Amino acid sequence: MYLIARVTSSQEKITADILENKVRMTSIPVYSIILPNGMRGYIVLECENENACRDLILNEPHVKGILSKPLTEEEILKMLTIKQTSQKISINDVVEFMSGPFKGYKAKVKKVDTVKDEITVELMDVAVPIPVTTKSNIAKIIQKSEG
Repeated sequence: MYLIARVTSSQEKITADILENKVRMTSIPVYSIILPNGMRGYIVLECENENACRDLILNEPHVKGILSKPLTEEEILKMLTIKQTSQKISINDVVEFMSGPFKGYKAKVKKVDTVKDEITVELMDVAVPIPVTTKSNIAKIIQKSEG
């Protein structure tokens, strides 16, 4: 049975470590603790039953409760599937950042590092163009370069 525990946002890793240690010290039938990417404030617990999950989170710091509806295995697999970006970013492409500190900013690509999956860009619409290196998966192409 897969249940979602609500936890304090940005404390997911610490809470998962605490719960993992509790499982090792007790005989609570918990099979896995999952930190889904992009789901801040939640941890997925795979337990024998709902009571096992409740026993696990009882009196633990940062845990706020369990959502009432269990997840199916298909929902878990969909949540854990990594989405590959099909875009091929090239030098002189114009990109827009979808997340991070530059969310909403447009930038011109100056360098592409396919090994590290990083791009170096110059922000547009700023007083002083500063080169910034970031992961390419947080940017989307809004204008392809000529040629």
